[in-house]
Amino acid sequence: MNLLEDYGYKDDEIMKRVQDVYHSIFESGENERLYFEEGDTGYILDTGNTDVRSEGIGFGMMMTVQMDKKEIFDKLWHFARKYLYINEGELKGYFSFACTPDGKEKFVNPRPDGEEYIALSLFFAAHRWGNGEGIFNYEAEAKAILHTALHSDHPLWNKENHLIHNQIDEDHSDVSYNLPHFYELFAMFGDREDTDFWNKASGASREFIVRCSNKTTGMCAEYVNYNGSPLPLHNHGSFFSHSYVVAQNIALCTLWFGDSPEFTSIAQRLIHFFDNKPVEDFSDYKIDGTPRERHARHPIALCAALAQLSLAIERSREPCSMEVRAMAKRAVKRFWDTALRTGKNRYYDNCLYFFALLSLSGMYKVY
Repeated sequence: MNLLEDYGYKDDEIMKRVQDVYHSIFESGENERLYFEEGDTGYILDTGNTDVRSEGIGFGMMMTVQMDKKEIFDKLWHFARKYLYINEGELKGYFSFACTPDGKEKFVNPRPDGEEYIALSLFFAAHRWGNGEGIFNYEAEAKAILHTALHSDHPLWNKENHLIHNQIDEDHSDVSYNLPHFYELFAMFGDREDTDFWNKASGASREFIVRCSNKTTGMCAEYVNYNGSPLPLHNHGSFFSHSYVVAQNIALCTLWFGDSPEFTSIAQRLIHFFDNKPVEDFSDYKIDGTPRERHARHPIALCAALAQLSLAIERSREPCSMEVRAMAKRAVKRFWDTALRTGKNRYYDNCLYFFALLSLSGMYKVY
């Protein structure tokens, strides 16, 4: 589904935008790009924190497998195995959360989105390019990551409710780490012994996203208790940066596996709340929509996520009203008219921008 084309954007302009954004992230000058190489490895730099995160490596691997860029994919994966992979101790088999660009340890405790994105990217690589040897036996490496995540003495998932932790051994979650569409694919591609768990995790995470979303605004907090209530505002309990990924997850889940009425409702609420708001006015919000005193740290990321939600509107089996569809088109136009972010804090914004563009152009595919 190429929603941009359906909305009247020309195919050659869409493809040029995709190539331009890829070039900006992976091939442009040092003050614009996010991808850097060091010998036989490559990494995505979190420019705001000047470090390399498992999240960023996973994002870059997903981008490059979608764009058929095997050489860069392999360099990113090699960096992950060389510098982030934990070879010993109680966290053996996981990836450290972050290291310096030259590979020095920074934050060890794993954050689940790194494992999730890296594992699915490896499965896609296996299916698109075939398996190699050693660490480039992509499928074997993906299965090993998931086996550790479920069967380690410190699993990433709560085995009782099938929901992912925010960090290992924490008794709450980051809503953006709940990826039901990934789990459906893990059930298909992973070890047979874990199929039932992944199917249950997909259903549980769908329900969890709905439970965490405000029934008026559609917003959810970054960090939440398992009952869906936000953690305190000072502890990521507001609609802030990671919350935007939840919108993208809803959209991509809909794109790959069809609609759900609950996800469509959340999409409508979010698009309605932000309708006709300029990007520069985006704020940090309580989930009831009350603005807080600080502006959005990553406004372009939010703009991209809102545009991507139009997929949940247009793929709904129950047609949405003309008014809602008009709001969705305005969200896409706002995104199309917004440039990539420049400067120190460009990492998160431009990653979410590219994922939105891939989704809206029909180029974010299951392999």
